[in-house]
Amino acid sequence: MTTLDVRTLPKHVAITMDGNGRWAEQRGRQRIVGHRAGSQTVRRIVRAARRLGLEQLTLYAFSEQNWGRPQDEVEGLMALLQDFLLSEREDILNNNIRLRGVGNLSKLPEHVREVMTSVAQASQHNGGMVLSLALSYGGREEIVEAARSLARQAAAGALRPEAIDEEAVRALLPSLEYGEPDLMIRTGGEQRISNFLLWGSAYSELYFSDVLWPDYSVEDFYAALGAFQGRQRRFGLVPTGPDVVMPSVEAPLRRGVSPGSSPCQTPLSGS
Repeated sequence: MTTLDVRTLPKHVAITMDGNGRWAEQRGRQRIVGHRAGSQTVRRIVRAARRLGLEQLTLYAFSEQNWGRPQDEVEGLMALLQDFLLSEREDILNNNIRLRGVGNLSKLPEHVREVMTSVAQASQHNGGMVLSLALSYGGREEIVEAARSLARQAAAGALRPEAIDEEAVRALLPSLEYGEPDLMIRTGGEQRISNFLLWGSAYSELYFSDVLWPDYSVEDFYAALGAFQGRQRRFGLVPTGPDVVMPSVEAPLRRGVSPGSSPCQTPLSGS
């Protein structure tokens, strides 16, 4: 059982939910069966993140490149997304979660966009955890769109080229509206970023799990958070004092929480 220090949890966790298809293939089932099982894992991890009091959770739900998958798989994924949004709407609203989508949402089927917009608007004033779903999302594409926007401003004479700096680009990246990810998790055994949050991940801690997403448990999630708490984040600098040193994994952790306890006063229903 992993014990966590609530004082040093990451504020923003991003997850590449990989392994659904392989999970199904290992069982001789169609890939959509794995995606359906993976949607249950989404529910578990969102609930765990909310109980812990994380400020933001970003899930890589559907990449821009995923449109190239077989049509029946894409249609199945869109149906699962719609079902998730409909079934989780009340839990999202009742537990002070703000839902939003990032990516080229205009490419989503209209019936999915309508549900996504409805839940996002209904939850827009919630002040708890921000749940961001990366849909039809690509990190390169996001940066290119920001560059185009800056180019249009410069061409119109509204922006001097020499005034373009990192902050000018960052301000045009929707995925970073609430901050860059502190921890990026990828399940399924692969060790790559796969075009996810390319700008924002510059100084993120990376954690790779061999567990396929449908089998990914709350304890696996806690293990990733525990690994984060055992690292020093330097941001290219040299630590000069105790304020920049993370607690070591061997050190006793005070005010700890474990998967069986809840530091949040309003745990998600059904958790």
